[in-house]
Amino acid sequence: MTNLFSIFDPATSLMNLNINWMMSIIIMMMLPSMFWMLNNRYLMMWKLPINSLNNEFNLLLNKKTNKGSTLIFISMFSLIMLNNLLGLFPHLFTCTSHMSTTLSLALPLWLSFMIFGWTKNTQNMFIHLVPNGTPSILMPFMVCIETISNIIRPLTLAVRLAANMIAGHLILTLLGNTTMEVSQNILLIMLIIQMMLLILETAVAVIQGYVFAVLSILYASEVN
Repeated sequence: MTNLFSIFDPATSLMNLNINWMMSIIIMMMLPSMFWMLNNRYLMMWKLPINSLNNEFNLLLNKKTNKGSTLIFISMFSLIMLNNLLGLFPHLFTCTSHMSTTLSLALPLWLSFMIFGWTKNTQNMFIHLVPNGTPSILMPFMVCIETISNIIRPLTLAVRLAANMIAGHLILTLLGNTTMEVSQNILLIMLIIQMMLLILETAVAVIQGYVFAVLSILYASEVN
C-alpha cells in the first residue's frame, strides 16, 4: 500500500527544494505568451477553447454588467486542467490530488462570494434559504438544510476534484503493476485496457477543470 500511494507523496526534494510542489508553478511556463505581435499557431489553438468557454460562461453570468468576470474562472479552468494533464506523465506529481491544493482554490472563492452576497445582497441571500412553494411548517428545516448545503460547498468542490484524480491514478498504477506479472497472452489485452483508461483519464482531467469552473460560476451567480 505504501508503494501504491507513493505517486501522491509530495515529500520528494532535491537540494532542500520541494520539486514536486514546484511542478504546479512550472506548468505556468507552458501557457502561451500574450505579447506577440502576430498570433502563432499555438496561441490560436489555445484561444479556440478559451473563446468558447468565455461565451458559455457569459450565458451563466450577466454579460452586460459583469464584463471580464469570466476571466478568473477561465484562468482557474486552465490551471486545474494543465495540472491534471501534467499528472498523467510518468514520474510527475499531481498536485490537484491533494486537498491542500483543491481546498485552497475552492475556499477563498466561496468565502469571497459569501462576503459579497451577505454585504451587498442580504435580502437575496435570505430568499435563497427558503425555496419557492415551501410550506410554512417546513421553512425552519429548509433554512437549516440550505445553510448546511451552502457551508459544505467548498468541501464538495475540493473533494470532488481530489477524489477523481486519486481514483484514476490508482487504477492506472494497479494495472501498471499487474501488467509486469501477466503472461504474454494477456499482455496485449492489458495494454489495450491501459490505453483506454489513459484516454479516459485525459478526458476526466479536462472535465474536472470544467466542472470546477462551472460550479464556481453558478455559486457566484446566486449571490449577484
